[in-house]
Amino acid sequence: MIRIVIYFLFSASILHAYDMKHLLRPEYIPAPKNNPITKEKVELGKLLFFDPRLSRDDTISCATCHIPYFYWTDGKSKAIGIKGRKGTRNTPTIINGAYQSLFFWDGRANSLEEQALGPVEAKAEMDLPADEMVEKLKGIKGYAKLFENAFPGVGLTKETVAAAIATFERTVVSKESPFDRWVKGDQDAISDEAKEGFEIFRNEGKCKSCHSGFNFTNDSLNNIALGDDDIGAYVINKNPIWKGSFKTPTLRNVAKTSPYFHDGSVHTLEEAVYICGNGGRYKDLKGRSPFFRDRGLGMEEVRKVVRFLETLTETRPMVEPPEEFPK
Repeated sequence: MIRIVIYFLFSASILHAYDMKHLLRPEYIPAPKNNPITKEKVELGKLLFFDPRLSRDDTISCATCHIPYFYWTDGKSKAIGIKGRKGTRNTPTIINGAYQSLFFWDGRANSLEEQALGPVEAKAEMDLPADEMVEKLKGIKGYAKLFENAFPGVGLTKETVAAAIATFERTVVSKESPFDRWVKGDQDAISDEAKEGFEIFRNEGKCKSCHSGFNFTNDSLNNIALGDDDIGAYVINKNPIWKGSFKTPTLRNVAKTSPYFHDGSVHTLEEAVYICGNGGRYKDLKGRSPFFRDRGLGMEEVRKVVRFLETLTETRPMVEPPEEFPK
């Protein structure tokens, strides 16, 4: 009898590890063949990411909205650019961008390289056209050598600026969380309530339909019936089925990255889970994604899902800004 119990427990442990290992972040960080990760690019990209001189008036950097201390978000409902210009969408985290295939809330970019200069050029953000940005950086002598080291024989171009920023962003990856320790077999890493929440997340909540894999996103575009005026991916792809559709965000560190959704209209994780678990804010909204349905989650179930989502929080990132910038 004892042997049977031991065998059962051992088998259950093996099954748990096999079933859950896909929820651990791969150690390998992918990068395109034409922009492999190098130490020189990462160091240059970090400088560019934090340098406010990439904005028209030298006041805003990429890190102004993507703040390490706030898990690479800014804690605001809408992004704020130069001269206090208010954007139309919430700032998403950049964590695990290396593993994603769509960028911006409307999915308009297909790579980190393509995404990198979007905020730099946007009027409501940094408001510096790429050509002007290149000339401005060429006027900073200290950058010339750094670009030559990172991109031998090419130097400073708008393409290499984008490639350097993208390379730095690829290194911003999620670290081990309590959930990851549980997946590895530490049964005491998360509470029983969080484990129940994970089962609700996977089963009756059907949350994994969109929030799948280790990054808890399938990189899809969906209309979750929030009912605001933003037409989302329809701006990029004029097919009516994309109207009001937005990218499914990662849930890594989600307990620390409020406000939620593309419009930043929700400030608590409980409300966000309730909306997603019960078919959106407006259940009869035309154009709602067909599988995004009312799952009838009660507040007790919502609370347990939130306990699970809190286990996806890693130790707060402590990335220090550069002490000085090239002159």
